[in-house]
Amino acid sequence: MTTTAVRKPSTTTEAPLVLTTDAPRTLGFFDQFTLWGNLGISLFGPVTGALVAAYTGSLWQGLLAVVVGCGIGALVLGGAAVFGSHTGAPAMASLRGLFGRRGSMAPTVLNIAQNIGWATMEIIVISQAAVAVTGERWRWLFVVLAGVIATAMAVRPLGSVKLLRKFMVWLVLLASIYLFVQVLSKPVHDLPQDSVFGFWPGVDLAAAGVVSFAPLAADYTRHSRTNKAAFAGSSLGYGLAAILYYALGVLAVATLQTNSTDVITALVTLPAGAIALFVLLVDEVDEAYANVYSTTMAAHNLVGHLDRRWLSVGIGVLATGLALFVDLGNYTQFLYLIGSVFIPLFAVAIADFFVVSRMNWNVGDSAPFRWQPAVAWVFGFVAYQLVNPGTVSGWSPFWLDLQGKLFGGEPVPGWLGATYTSIIVSMVAAVAFGAIGRPRRQ
Repeated sequence: MTTTAVRKPSTTTEAPLVLTTDAPRTLGFFDQFTLWGNLGISLFGPVTGALVAAYTGSLWQGLLAVVVGCGIGALVLGGAAVFGSHTGAPAMASLRGLFGRRGSMAPTVLNIAQNIGWATMEIIVISQAAVAVTGERWRWLFVVLAGVIATAMAVRPLGSVKLLRKFMVWLVLLASIYLFVQVLSKPVHDLPQDSVFGFWPGVDLAAAGVVSFAPLAADYTRHSRTNKAAFAGSSLGYGLAAILYYALGVLAVATLQTNSTDVITALVTLPAGAIALFVLLVDEVDEAYANVYSTTMAAHNLVGHLDRRWLSVGIGVLATGLALFVDLGNYTQFLYLIGSVFIPLFAVAIADFFVVSRMNWNVGDSAPFRWQPAVAWVFGFVAYQLVNPGTVSGWSPFWLDLQGKLFGGEPVPGWLGATYTSIIVSMVAAVAFGAIGRPRRQ
């Protein structure tokens, strides 16, 4: 790694307050496995799984799509995690090695926008799950409580990791086992066929949910003791947890005859389901905390001299305010848009980091712009949109028209998935263009 930033040695076991202070290396494999396992256990899991079930229209295809999609996403997440453990830089600052100091501002702004959106959505889903147990009257209180706790955790992120490892992981494990036993005890019914898009769109949806955490990975793995612990802890922890909770959603559709809108309510109505959901509700705060903290780390790539604690407080207040007054709908298309941007971005980054640059990124203030990975990112993004344009008004019609011209008016072949197509195109383009202007070893 090369950096021209002046770094000060860390004198604390907490995360540094400014970008120019070295991060303490305190996290081993189990710390990171439990952290990412907790992040992968989310109330969004059953919701996403229910959507995958609707897209495939089959129990077994839905479960297979979850395994394939989460597996692909977990590999991308693990690769992104190594950026932090190797360079010591947070996620968006580490992308200076890919696009240069100024070029990294583009993904940084996108990441800030998506993280604020995710933090808001997490607070909303926490309040909605609480309302399913207690009633609509106290929604505002749960929004405020979730926002305050998430912000407090973001102010002390490493302390929060230790808290999750020591206590929450075991409570969540017991609640998860109970929910699976209850759901699997019910008879299986045929899945509805009114929203079937196919197996690969289901894979795309599952992968996008996991890859949405790739832009956050290095914010935590910069504290990892080794690259191996960072890769294994993040990919296994989050991947396995996501597979289980997405599968819970697929199974709930088949056994409880519910859908993505009502799946949480259906789980609450199980015997003692409210108790199990309450445990998951408390654990869900760590998802909001992760997004608040990672928004702070992304902002540090722009204003690295500001104290991250005040940034976290401001971001937490913003997300809480949005959760009180804004209704964020169209969750499926939100996931697809995230996937279409960040799946090719991190596929390019992984290919460049491990193959082109040979783990030798310049993440300092003097990092120069590199056009090769930027062009490769565009190639991957276009490939994703051509295979899966989505249904966003004002955006998707352009790609649908281009798709029709490319495939001669025929539908996209059923075996062509946007996720793996985008990854392959991105990586090939990154290596090919990288060979033109391979950076010198420094």
